[in-house]
Amino acid sequence: MNSPATGSAPGTTYVLIDGENIDATLGNSILNRRPNPEERPRWDRLLTFAQAQWEQPVKGLFFLNASSGLPMGFVQALRAIGYACVPLSGSGEDKVVDMAIQATLEALADRDDDVMLVSHDGDFLDALGPLVDGDRRVGLMAFEEFRNNGFAPLEARGMRFFDLEHDAGAFNAPLPRLRIIPIEEFDPLQFL
Repeated sequence: MNSPATGSAPGTTYVLIDGENIDATLGNSILNRRPNPEERPRWDRLLTFAQAQWEQPVKGLFFLNASSGLPMGFVQALRAIGYACVPLSGSGEDKVVDMAIQATLEALADRDDDVMLVSHDGDFLDALGPLVDGDRRVGLMAFEEFRNNGFAPLEARGMRFFDLEHDAGAFNAPLPRLRIIPIEEFDPLQFL
């Protein structure tokens, strides 16, 4: 597999983006309003971060609910920065993005590739769990305070957690988040 301990050649890190979940968390829980374009994540930085973190090529899959149409400007921008867009449709009750990400995680169980999931959603726990097998690297990128608590046992088994803002640097300006600050990172000037 792709573990650095095995000395094998670099593989691929799949970055699976649940954009609906990130956008909803940003708008509903952090900003308390719809994010302005300049407040949205810089999606290219997630690919760069994942590539640098595990020092191997990345393939970004951005899952979109296209049941009401395809936002072509957004899709073109994503494709230009290197994402493969996965437009999905279904009935009004279908959580098509969740269904597709779960199926992709299950398909990755038969491969040696590493995985970074970008979501807070606990719906992925059952599909992500088998990937945390000690042989591959598995990561979760989210806002730490909003990730589902069900991910904690997976983190204890070796899954890495990365904060979208503080680790991946996905935003141009600081977000209005209440964050527990490790003492070695405390800067009193931020509060004066």
